[in-house]
Amino acid sequence: MSVRKLALVTGSTSGIGLAIADVFAANGIEVILHGIESTEDGQAIAARFEHSYGQRPHYFQCDISQPEAIEQMMQCIGQEVGAPSILVNNAGIQFTAPVQEFPAGTWDKIIAINLSAAFHTTRLALPAMVAAGWGRIINISSVHGLVASVHKAAYCAAKHGLVGFTRVTALETAAQGITANCICPGWTDTPLLVDQLTQFAAEHNTSFDEAKKGLINAKAPYPEFVAPSEIGELALFLCSDAARAMTGTALPIDGGWTAH
Repeated sequence: MSVRKLALVTGSTSGIGLAIADVFAANGIEVILHGIESTEDGQAIAARFEHSYGQRPHYFQCDISQPEAIEQMMQCIGQEVGAPSILVNNAGIQFTAPVQEFPAGTWDKIIAINLSAAFHTTRLALPAMVAAGWGRIINISSVHGLVASVHKAAYCAAKHGLVGFTRVTALETAAQGITANCICPGWTDTPLLVDQLTQFAAEHNTSFDEAKKGLINAKAPYPEFVAPSEIGELALFLCSDAARAMTGTALPIDGGWTAH
C-alpha cells in the first residue's frame, strides 16, 4: 500500500523551515506551510511554490505556544488537506541572557514553542501514521541540543528536551513503520542568526564579515555557515526508504562543532 507523502513543516515561512519545504516540494512531497504571518503573506509564499513546483500548499497561521491553537490547526489540516504522514517540527525562537536575569515569561514562551509544541503536534499526528503503518517525524533541534553555550538557558533546555522527546517517540513507534529523528544544526545562514551577528559586531567593534568569521571560529572548524538547503536535503533523506532503520538519532550538521 502506497502512502501519501504529505508534510507539515512548522515555521516554514523563512529560514530552515522554508528551505525544508522547498526541498520537499522540489522532490514531489506535498507540503503544508505554517507560520505566524498573515494569511495574505502565507498565500504569497504558497503562490511561489505553485510557480516553482506546480503545487500550491495550504498555509495555516497558528500561534503554537498555545496547545488549544495547535489542536485547532491539526483538526483543520485533517479536514482540509489530510493527515500529515511527515511532520517536521521546526518553529523556534531565541533569547539570550544570564540565568539570573532571564525573564520568566520568556523562558515559558521558549519552552512552549521550541519544545512543548513538538509534543502537541506529534501526539496529534501519530494516530494517522500508526493507522497507515508509515510516518516520519523530524524535529529540528540544534547543536545546542547536544552541547551548551552561556546565556542560552531556555534554548538549550528546550533543544536538549527535544532530543530526549524524540528518542522516546522513536522507541514507542519503531515497530510501526514510523521513525523519529532530530537534526541538530550549528551556525546556519538564516535571518535568526543576523541578529546574533549584529550584536557580536557591536560588542567587538568589528565589521559584519569579521563578526561572521569570529562567531564561526569560536565554535566550529568549518569556516562557513551551513546552508538551509543542506538541512532540507538531510530531512529529505530521513523520509526515504534508505533511512527506514534510522530512528532515535540526533544528527549534527554543525561544521565540526560537537567534534571538540
